[in-house]
Amino acid sequence: METAKKEHQLIVSVSPHVKSEETTSRIMWSVTASLLPAAVMGAYFFGPRAVITLALCIITAALSEYGYQKALNRKASVSDGSAILTGLLLGMNLPASVPFYIPLIGSFVAVVITKQLFGGLGYNVFNPALIGRAFLLISFPKLMTIWTKPEAAFIRMDAVTTATPLGILKEEGAAKLMEVFGDKINLYTQLLVGHRAGSIGETSAIALLVGAAFLLYRGYISWHIPVSFLGTSAVLAWIFGGKGALFAGDPIVHLISGGMLLGAFFMATDYVTCPSVKKGQLLFGAGCGFLTMLIRLKGGYPEGVMFAILIMNCFSPLIDRGFRTKVFGARKEARK
Repeated sequence: METAKKEHQLIVSVSPHVKSEETTSRIMWSVTASLLPAAVMGAYFFGPRAVITLALCIITAALSEYGYQKALNRKASVSDGSAILTGLLLGMNLPASVPFYIPLIGSFVAVVITKQLFGGLGYNVFNPALIGRAFLLISFPKLMTIWTKPEAAFIRMDAVTTATPLGILKEEGAAKLMEVFGDKINLYTQLLVGHRAGSIGETSAIALLVGAAFLLYRGYISWHIPVSFLGTSAVLAWIFGGKGALFAGDPIVHLISGGMLLGAFFMATDYVTCPSVKKGQLLFGAGCGFLTMLIRLKGGYPEGVMFAILIMNCFSPLIDRGFRTKVFGARKEARK
């Protein structure tokens, strides 16, 4: 009788009381796996140079983290997959035409300066891969804006340069874009499949959506940031994109061009640099969409996703503070 009572006693322990089998390592490797379809399509269209660029980014990111932690006598954390993911994301944000020293510099800046010097995983203020790309764009603007024409010929090392759809729309207008692609159906098809110039990982919208669907299904990301990001961008493109031309003001073109999908699903949703409160995530995504379209339509760059996410990273702590849950039953201290 005494034993039965002990077995049914309530055991009270400290939080957390809800446990999950998910670990940081599993999440990082799962996100990496979700990016593989887009990476494969980038390699298919841009050939060996794309594969080498991606490999250099990943290897340098891993070695940079390992070397930094060993130099400070810290436990190496390369196995958690965060450095691998950072290198892959950086590589997918680079043109396939960049010299091979570019990935080395970018990965070092992303991992050591942006992540490790701030305290490591969980302490960085900005998205490491985007800071790496921003540093490269500022330091090597010409090399970072030479885009390779997709040839779908894996054995070729040489490349023909061309402009991206957003670049054509920005510099030469919708009439030139219509001349290049012919009609909307052909343009949509090329953008969805990935047969267009751009960064290695932003080419195939279908491949990116497949990876995003996997993350949403597994619950690694929620809909709040991507939907508010893409929705705000679509509305602003429709209202302010311009009228009177075939592709001007077309929200679909803006949504599936450039780094919009890659940024909305895989970079703006970074756990460390985005708000943790759901309502705050809606505001964060809307801010990213607003800034992206402001830069695309009114700024000097044809693309604005990178700058938009980095700017909104600055506001993440403030957004979380503004939307934090109210504590019931607590009394406010009287002001003196």
